[in-house]
Amino acid sequence: MSRMSPRLRRVLADIPSYGTSRPCGPVHHRLARNESPYPPLPGVLEAVAAATAAGNRYPDPACTLLTRELAEHFGVPASHVATGTGSVGVAQQLLQATCGPGDEVVYAWRSFEAYPILTGISGATPVAVPTIGEAHDLKAMASAVSSRTRLIFVCNPNNPTGTSVHRTELEAFLDRVPGDVLVVLDEAYREFVRDPRVPNGIELYRERPNVCVLRTFSKAHGLAGLRVGYAIAHEPVADALRKTAVPFGVSQPAQDAAVASLRAQQQMLERIASLVRERDRVIEALRTQGWTTPDSEANFVWLRLDGRSAEFGADCHEAGLAVQTIPGEGVRVTIGAYEANDTFLKVADDFLRRTGVEPVHG
Repeated sequence: MSRMSPRLRRVLADIPSYGTSRPCGPVHHRLARNESPYPPLPGVLEAVAAATAAGNRYPDPACTLLTRELAEHFGVPASHVATGTGSVGVAQQLLQATCGPGDEVVYAWRSFEAYPILTGISGATPVAVPTIGEAHDLKAMASAVSSRTRLIFVCNPNNPTGTSVHRTELEAFLDRVPGDVLVVLDEAYREFVRDPRVPNGIELYRERPNVCVLRTFSKAHGLAGLRVGYAIAHEPVADALRKTAVPFGVSQPAQDAAVASLRAQQQMLERIASLVRERDRVIEALRTQGWTTPDSEANFVWLRLDGRSAEFGADCHEAGLAVQTIPGEGVRVTIGAYEANDTFLKVADDFLRRTGVEPVHG
């Protein structure tokens, strides 16, 4: 019998597994994955339970009711809505629809950790454009576009830094991008935005056929464990997303939960307002301590620590906090419940006092 291993794609050797670098061990507060600290909205658990009772049946492959509800909610044609397993699942569908070997994908770096992974899996070439002061350098990104560019990711607000792109600079960027290049506005944290200068991507998509907006039910809606994301794009792109979707990928409990969550809009807005107040409290406290954390329009804060990042992450873990540590760069901390945030603030204060480290300016 042959003992040879199956042939796998060589590109996989340089691609890390997503989300496997976090430390093991017990934690009291989960502040690493930008989850909502609140339970699902009213009506969601009942919808999930009812759908689970029919778990022997396949889900609606077209997500018909959810698609209709999203179209009505945003005032767009249903044919412009496509769903998937979280916004990262839809992002992978977009790459499958646009890219192959030899094509290029442009994105800011540091930005969402899935972009280089998904690009590598598609066989395309990543073009990572360094950020300036933790924010997108849109002029440099526009200059990086070549005849091989097929897709551009603009994460707004940006993950993991929380910084945002303003309308004027984004529109100037879009004006420079060729019309046959797809620009994906990744707005997973849109609901937490309070700066009026940050545009709503759906307004931009209406006038630009090459703009696609990504959203998710994982963050503000608190359905991270059910995996529902969606794109709003003009019909050729949305149709391509339906063709590249995993059949029956979005379960029926997830579809019905998302519909129930959309219908609990007022309660969601109240929760978001509470979380934003807590975010602002945490940022103010950090700056009082001496940190130079950037303004955040998301549900997390960013501390640039460069070579001390792993040390700070270890301090958080010792205090029972799971945070997102990016060695050599910084630490992203989700805004959680009040007690968890206070524990984080104490760790941050103690760290500065003990190490005497000058907070790094982005």
